[in-house]
Amino acid sequence: MSQSTIDQQLSELNVAVRMGKRAQAVDLTQGLLDSGAAPGQLLDAMVQAMDEVGERFQCNEIFIPQMLMASLAMGDSMALLAPKLSEAGVEPQYRALIGTVAGDVHNIGKNLVAMMWRGAGFDVVDLGANVTADEFLKAADEQHPDLIGLSALLTTTMPAIKTTVETLAPVRASGVRVVVGGAPITQSFADAIGADGYAPDAASAVDLARRMVGSS
Repeated sequence: MSQSTIDQQLSELNVAVRMGKRAQAVDLTQGLLDSGAAPGQLLDAMVQAMDEVGERFQCNEIFIPQMLMASLAMGDSMALLAPKLSEAGVEPQYRALIGTVAGDVHNIGKNLVAMMWRGAGFDVVDLGANVTADEFLKAADEQHPDLIGLSALLTTTMPAIKTTVETLAPVRASGVRVVVGGAPITQSFADAIGADGYAPDAASAVDLARRMVGSS
């Protein structure tokens, strides 16, 4: 396959991810890999696509369902691409932990942020929902993340975010940043509990994560 053809298909992959066309994105990913395209080129095309999705969301040009479909399209393609990236020695530069705090079993917002972070090139370890402060600390000790995201949907679990931020003090002292978000969370609450950052939505969470690790 010529470079011009590869470039054309990379452009088509970008569009397929942006539009949330999961089957087309997977087909293009497989075709490009079969043609010998560099795995890093595919990753760049998809990350650029997700950046555009985030920008369009922030401009109210698209909404959560479209952002979710784009994230799923990238996730499907990454399932094929990830092993090839590892073989080529292309590894994520930054790692993030994410989870919903103790007492809260809501996953949708947290899942979307996790997918958007992956779309931005982060290695994301998703701890799930109803995660205790001690479980966050243990995972941080084991995974050595650069960033930790805490989510809550219920006002009754907001104190659990505060407890978790306090419990994570030992890893924060080593430079790990802790960011918070969720329906009842505000910037003033984040400031009051000493979190390193706050994001009101998944698109903003990508910009925040990049700022926190100094990659923006």
